[in-house]
Amino acid sequence: MCPASATIQIGVETEYLEEHSSEQDEQFTFVYTITITNQNDAPLKLLRRHWHITDGNGKTNEVEGEGVVGKQPTLKPKKPFTYTSSVVIQTPVGVMEGNYTLQTDNGELLSAPIPAFRLAKPNSLH
Repeated sequence: MCPASATIQIGVETEYLEEHSSEQDEQFTFVYTITITNQNDAPLKLLRRHWHITDGNGKTNEVEGEGVVGKQPTLKPKKPFTYTSSVVIQTPVGVMEGNYTLQTDNGELLSAPIPAFRLAKPNSLH
């Protein structure tokens, strides 16, 4: 994809939404909140996201699209940007990982990996 890599700090918090889930229908809904901090000295525009979402059965879905939650935010240096989104998987446990495509002021495209994080219904893991 993009050969260069951006220095980005990514933090993730997840929450299981029982009221929007149905075990009998194999629909487990999770909310994830991501905080992205641009560690570079110049702003970066977040252009795209690419997710690999894998459920407990090993089924993987790819999600790719422009920006995040309908926006292509400019990440100012050292200032955190936070957004919340959701995902539905077919098992009570899964994992997400991926990358963001960012653009510098001079048009250079950079890739920032999103480390894998777990989605887990409470008491699903020992």
